[in-house]
Amino acid sequence: MATILFPSARLSSTSSTLAAQKSPLIPPSSAKPHLPILPNKPLLTTLTATIAATSILTATPPSLAESFQVYYGTAASAANYGGFGGNSDKKASAEYVYDVPDGWKERLVSKVEKGTNGTDSEFYNPKKKTEKEYLTFLAGFRQLAPKDVVLNNLALSDVQLQDLIAGADSLVSEEKKDGDGQMYYVYEIDGVGKHSLIKVTCAKNKLYAHFVNAPTPEWNRDEQTLRHLHESFKTVGSY
Repeated sequence: MATILFPSARLSSTSSTLAAQKSPLIPPSSAKPHLPILPNKPLLTTLTATIAATSILTATPPSLAESFQVYYGTAASAANYGGFGGNSDKKASAEYVYDVPDGWKERLVSKVEKGTNGTDSEFYNPKKKTEKEYLTFLAGFRQLAPKDVVLNNLALSDVQLQDLIAGADSLVSEEKKDGDGQMYYVYEIDGVGKHSLIKVTCAKNKLYAHFVNAPTPEWNRDEQTLRHLHESFKTVGSY
């Protein structure tokens, strides 16, 4: 909500000017003292214009979602997926975490999907299902390869990512380390009608890739929230 700040400085200046323009006082012998008439119309015009300008300047941009839930991912293999008690103590056995906006829905990942492309978890905005975040993992990776090699390998099992890269207007990649020295590759792809943020790291002999995707209209509306989701992903536990 925009905050309207009453323009006290301007009113004070106007009042001083008005005081200077008062008519000379009538001597005490007059039956009815003459009171100066304040120029109400200009003052109201100034006040209205100032309030309007203040409202524009203090209008707040779209904010983050009111709250988030932390998702604890276990990156279990397809063979162990959905076993007894599989969801009973995810926090204790979590290998990675990321934030999920309140109101987003979880899409249950099948064993077949987990076994073929490594998708481990996925959440989406029920108002626009293509606005989503998800994580994939691949076993057998001790360390990160060069950034372009990693991205190309991710695209091998993701046709939509292949198309996004092929038609991208821009693709930016960089390396970042967290406070524990863990290395992450981050990618930002601005494609045709779609925006994607990707964050990749290696830990526990696995490669983890976290994706945040949104159509361009939703990206323009929710960019701050989507960037928060992207930045919230990290691996946990011993490396």
